[in-house]
Amino acid sequence: MTTWLDRSPEERGLLTPSFCAILLWQAARGHSANAKIALPFELTFLVLPMVLHRETRESLPKSVKTSLAVWLNEKSLARSRIADRSRMLVPFTKEALSFGGMHGFLSLKTSVVEANFDWKNKVNACLKASSDEVGTCAKRAEFLGKWFAKTGSAATVMALIGVRP
Repeated sequence: MTTWLDRSPEERGLLTPSFCAILLWQAARGHSANAKIALPFELTFLVLPMVLHRETRESLPKSVKTSLAVWLNEKSLARSRIADRSRMLVPFTKEALSFGGMHGFLSLKTSVVEANFDWKNKVNACLKASSDEVGTCAKRAEFLGKWFAKTGSAATVMALIGVRP
């Protein structure tokens, strides 16, 4: 991982550990709200590649009623691009998980990631003070958590997208 000061301004602005941790928190919150279980650890590595890329984020369905398999069939390039981006963003996801864990924002347990709901008011205040695009990213991350929960196991989600843990 490149040291903070050696990162490009774009990378420092978009891939800050705090922002990425908020996105993972939103996904974990969405997953537990829909499935009543925590977000599987391996699925955290799909959140940033799907939410930070504008084209992918904007192409996500509006409702979890559209299955992941149907969406991937309609968006033929999405599958390979998500897989490529997920590999590139692994260090940033790990950094966000570490940041969230160190600050008590996320709980990292054996094979799952949980959102600490004590942070809900702080997250909402932060998002309210942020740009519309940041808010949209957060909403889409929460959607992904719900969508992944509806799709089934982490193995199913990952197989559909074409990635392995």
